[in-house]
Amino acid sequence: MNLWVIAAQAAVVAVSALSAPRYIHMLQLSSYQANGYFRRLREGGLFTVFAKRRGKAKKPLKYTARAVRLLCAHILLTCCLSFAVWLPYALWLTAPAAALVACSPLPAAFANIVTLPLQSAVNARYIRSAKKILRSLPNLLVIGVTGSYGKTSVKHILAKLLSVRHNVFATPGSYNTALGVVRAIREGLRAEHEVFVCEMGARHIGDIRKITDIARPRFGVITSVAPQHLETFRTVENIADTKFELVRALGEGGRAFLCADYEHIRARAPASAVTFGLMAEYSPDYLASDIEADSGGTRFTVRARDGQTQQYRTSLLGRHQVGNILAAIAVAHTMGLPLAKLAGAVRGLQPVPHRLQLIAGGRLTIIDDAYNSNPAGAEAALDVLAMFPGVKVLVTPGMVELGEREYELNKAFGLHASRVCQYAALVGKRRTAPIAEGLQSLPGGRVAAFDTLGEAMTWVCALEGDKPLYVLLENDLPDNYV
Repeated sequence: MNLWVIAAQAAVVAVSALSAPRYIHMLQLSSYQANGYFRRLREGGLFTVFAKRRGKAKKPLKYTARAVRLLCAHILLTCCLSFAVWLPYALWLTAPAAALVACSPLPAAFANIVTLPLQSAVNARYIRSAKKILRSLPNLLVIGVTGSYGKTSVKHILAKLLSVRHNVFATPGSYNTALGVVRAIREGLRAEHEVFVCEMGARHIGDIRKITDIARPRFGVITSVAPQHLETFRTVENIADTKFELVRALGEGGRAFLCADYEHIRARAPASAVTFGLMAEYSPDYLASDIEADSGGTRFTVRARDGQTQQYRTSLLGRHQVGNILAAIAVAHTMGLPLAKLAGAVRGLQPVPHRLQLIAGGRLTIIDDAYNSNPAGAEAALDVLAMFPGVKVLVTPGMVELGEREYELNKAFGLHASRVCQYAALVGKRRTAPIAEGLQSLPGGRVAAFDTLGEAMTWVCALEGDKPLYVLLENDLPDNYV
């Protein structure tokens, strides 16, 4: 065999082996969705394997069984591709072409397609196992929680409040996809549990229905409907329709708990729904009023649909957290827990990590809202920052997956921030351009853009000498956003 051919084949395979983990990582961060994978690659430059690395990955590649299968398929496909260099008279053309394809995103995408039937069979087996576990617990009350934002906080709060009387299991972390819920059921749900609080997330129409087909909820909570994931949903109407897949799945004897503060929820609410909200003009069944929020926490009063009232105090920050707590109170009270009995649990609530979590350290106090990426959540976070004295700083890479409205909504975010903050550190010079436009009213030198979060925080720590700094860390994009 021609030595040049062997060398060329080896080079093609070597290039593939080096580039494969990078592209499989991008696929994993895109939830193995081809559209999201290629969208991120287009935004960052197609041949990202040659792009500048931005230090250690925030969320490294997890070598799951699926990832390993994709890596093997990627390299196998490239080995097949290397046979193209067997055309000895065109080696000068075929070898570079094969190498170029090997280091492109294409083999990873093809590997994802080729392994899909096997992955579907594996997923189906896990889903059958989860359904079997649920069938073995006929007295288990399954409560689904969804919404454009607030669903993770409501899940945690509801689990805490119901634990006053019941043995509760809630989906951990951000396990809110169909397979995430399946994993939570298989690994955590036990015979002694009486209530299963199941967070249900969605990026596409039909995502909630996939989860409800598995979990079969009897209660369903919709916390909000607002612009988020517009890149895939396109319209807020599609978001609302998808969230209401939960309500449609409840069936006879089910109970929906809906936030009446949102027009898209009110328009779709069935007459049997239990409503909650902060706006008295919509006459919700559970109303929170007399809200007093400051940097030390929040006080408010709840009036239930039977006319009972109860005052509450919580260390959670911000008016929007009252809505999250109110959703959980509505469910718990409907299940028979007295309003007064819930006061202690509300008082003991702790922030969900990375969702307006207060982290104090010397002159620097960080309000960690790194897991939020939506306009309403960002606005609420700025309102919380405004409660603090001293020098206020925004650190953010902006909001993503907002489709055609992304520029407009990020500019509005910057405009709101200019009224609250004295400084802003933007992470990602290209992506944060609309935020910078909204921040134009801040004096020169008070807004700076950086390539990494580390560079931004170094700049922040040097501000204002020894004065106390209150820093809002709003959103933290994964590595597939460049």
